[in-house]
Amino acid sequence: MNRLKGISMVLGGAMLWGATGPLIEWTLAFFELSVPFLLTLRMTIAGILLLIFLKLKKVHLTKIFRDKVWVRQLIIFSVLGMLGCQYAFVTAIHVSNAVVATLLQFLAPVYLILFVSIGQRRWPPAYQIIGLAGTLAGLFLLLTNGQPDKLTISGIALVWGLLLGLAFAFYTIYPARLMQEWGVLLVVAWSMLIGGIFIGLVNPIFLSAEWPKIMNIHALVSILGIIVIGTIAFVLFLSSMRFITAVETSILSAFEPLTAMVLSVIWFNDLLAPTQLFGAFAMLLFVTWLSLAGKGKLKEEKA
Repeated sequence: MNRLKGISMVLGGAMLWGATGPLIEWTLAFFELSVPFLLTLRMTIAGILLLIFLKLKKVHLTKIFRDKVWVRQLIIFSVLGMLGCQYAFVTAIHVSNAVVATLLQFLAPVYLILFVSIGQRRWPPAYQIIGLAGTLAGLFLLLTNGQPDKLTISGIALVWGLLLGLAFAFYTIYPARLMQEWGVLLVVAWSMLIGGIFIGLVNPIFLSAEWPKIMNIHALVSILGIIVIGTIAFVLFLSSMRFITAVETSILSAFEPLTAMVLSVIWFNDLLAPTQLFGAFAMLLFVTWLSLAGKGKLKEEKA
């Protein structure tokens, strides 16, 4: 039951996070906003809203700051994990598009499998290798339409894609103990706020000339949608790690680029070619198989 709950959470989070991609792409382009400005608003407001919600639930908000060990871990996660992941994701969208950014994020399982394998000093299980190979093969077809020479990714987009995969892997693994001790929502709330304040200080938002650009109902609704949908996605994704492994969580997030691609078809009229549709089917097939194989593996270990 817990495993099914974890799978449902990560799939829901992945699809919601994938949905934010096209919305962010449209908002940045239509209102001509910069990445730091949008992220400062998104993270700061999301953090404040989550803290208000937790306060209403009578959660002690400042207890996490009583121990320097946890404070250090929280700050590291806030800047390198939460902010790092969001900044790399939004910047990858800005220099390419939502579909490319979500596909490049799929480098995270490669990092995760390497991290776990090195940490345990052994090769990953065969089912993870096969599942990863299959999903990445489907990803290749989605990205190239089966023609490697037609792959068009700028150098800066590739760099941010590599950084995104690394940040996403760190974001998946690092906060496990922190969240187990203090709870997912409290950690997410403070890391959102700390990350938002950090980038707001590095790029002073109060001195920005972009404020007039969002002083209309359309911009405010778009930004609010990005904040709400993205925050729910983060909470679901991170909560799933209580029930399934970090590697499985990352690979199951294959639904994220699929969601972004489907919405891009609807929103931007980017039609999928037959080969790309086959790639999408292959990703779904191998992600499903990976989940079933992982469940069988857990039963064998408990037997």
